[in-house]
Amino acid sequence: MSALHWKFMATFSPTIPVKIPEAGHGRGGEQPPIIGGGGDSGRSDGSPNYGQRLRRARLGLAVALAPIFMFFISIVSAYIMRQGLLTVDDRSSTGYIRDWIPVQLPLALLLVNSALLAASSITAEMARRQVTRQAALAPLRSIPGVSLGAERSFPWLAVTVTLGTGFLIGQWMAWQELANRGFYVATSASSSFVYLLTAAHGIHLAGGVIVLLYAAIVSLLNKPVEARRIVVDVTAWYWHFMFALWIGIFAFLWFMK
Repeated sequence: MSALHWKFMATFSPTIPVKIPEAGHGRGGEQPPIIGGGGDSGRSDGSPNYGQRLRRARLGLAVALAPIFMFFISIVSAYIMRQGLLTVDDRSSTGYIRDWIPVQLPLALLLVNSALLAASSITAEMARRQVTRQAALAPLRSIPGVSLGAERSFPWLAVTVTLGTGFLIGQWMAWQELANRGFYVATSASSSFVYLLTAAHGIHLAGGVIVLLYAAIVSLLNKPVEARRIVVDVTAWYWHFMFALWIGIFAFLWFMK
């Protein structure tokens, strides 16, 4: 083709416009969809996931209880080792004597204390189940037109605090009875271990009473029932652990004296 022909085609060729998509920067463009964010479960509405929080709280409790359990295991191990240990005595023909003195425990009083703690564990479980039921019914109560009736709530947490305080008072009375029988902290190695085990358990239980008081206060505040359930649930499981721990300590002292 001639140069004139190529020039004619270039002049009369149609122009096709190309539309370049614009990114949305606040001038009418569409933003990409947002997936997740806000709540603990990745929900976009920002509402908290109480189920996930409860699982985390229970896991944290289990991690916190592990060193407490190992602490008491170490005391028990030291008790057993010291019970079979011989001490040097120049007045003995063999040169060694066994100076372990069995402690006369106030068994009747300790049995009463154990019954109080057992009852408090039951009331703590009732409080946990009560708030769990309330949390399960909370979504239904929020539906317009749905009436579940008035639910009577019993102050299980207050009863648990009362029984737990009674147990601590009973333990103090047991220590007074030990002193009346001539067993003080420094009387012998056996009495020292008895005071150490019972006092360590009492301190941990007193911490549980403080947590129970906090749970009772939270229950009285105007907070979501799901949040109150987390506090009561974790506190109840801690209280069950304290009860099981005391049964183990009491049985050990009873049979190993």
